[in-house]
Amino acid sequence: MHRSPRAARRRRDDSAECEIDGIRVTSARRIVDADSGTHKLELVRYYERAARWILPHLHERPVSLVRAPRGLAGEMFFQRHKGRAPLPEVTEHEGLDPGHPPLVTIDTARALVSAAQMDVIELHTWNARITDIERPDRVVVDLDPDSALGWDRMIEAALRTRALLAELGLESFCKTSGGKGLHIVVPLTPEAGWDDVKAFARAAAQHLAAVWPTQLTATMGPEHRRKKIFVDYLRNARGASTALAYGVRARPGLGVSVPIGWDELERTTGGAQWTLATMNARFADIEHADPWAGYGHVRQRVTAEMTLGLETGGK
Repeated sequence: MHRSPRAARRRRDDSAECEIDGIRVTSARRIVDADSGTHKLELVRYYERAARWILPHLHERPVSLVRAPRGLAGEMFFQRHKGRAPLPEVTEHEGLDPGHPPLVTIDTARALVSAAQMDVIELHTWNARITDIERPDRVVVDLDPDSALGWDRMIEAALRTRALLAELGLESFCKTSGGKGLHIVVPLTPEAGWDDVKAFARAAAQHLAAVWPTQLTATMGPEHRRKKIFVDYLRNARGASTALAYGVRARPGLGVSVPIGWDELERTTGGAQWTLATMNARFADIEHADPWAGYGHVRQRVTAEMTLGLETGGK
């Protein structure tokens, strides 16, 4: 069959190879996202550059991966454990998830680049570290809006969530989801187990929904969230995970989940305000002032008394 010179050239471009951090990047010119025109090589280079900010959020955490071997236009799959095909450079951990293949962590910049070379676009991390897998070291509240709502409603919901947590004596941090919403993250000293931490998150979500029933819901399902924001506490179960800070989302436009300061919240415009294409300016900003600089110094815990107070309507 005759093929035009242009088609042959396109095939050569799509299969072009290069090397980043000692990792051979194949199909470097393949289009990952048609909306933005982003090539695979641009995605790999992003993760190389972002590694210094990303690695602290990956440190010792089991990671789940969204892989897209043919880009966003093709089939994507979610991988929670070691797969049949090896992932070079990642670290495997046997026995942490009984009955399943090993969990994996990404511990180095080279491993992060290698994952992107293996068509990983999106990364999600557990709420616990492999060194203390049965005791979470954070709570995550995912504010997920009905698409009909204006962004001002999201800002208000985030501030209300922060205020409730503050009344309980808990410091919280905010990041865009890279998609539609916001993530409120509460660092913890790992003491309580999964069930207790999830019970606290559920009680906080249900309390918020009870106080502002016309705006918030803690009940899953599209019929419950019409013109409302779903306060999703389900990311606090064992084995659940949340989109990685500074990680790219596998959605058209390639939004990035970006930590922000509470003083920046009212100036935000959406959950995907920053994209892979616009992150250079954000990295320049955080070079001077990291909005989450204090995260690692927070020492706090959730208690059964907090959970009971929320469940009974007190604080």
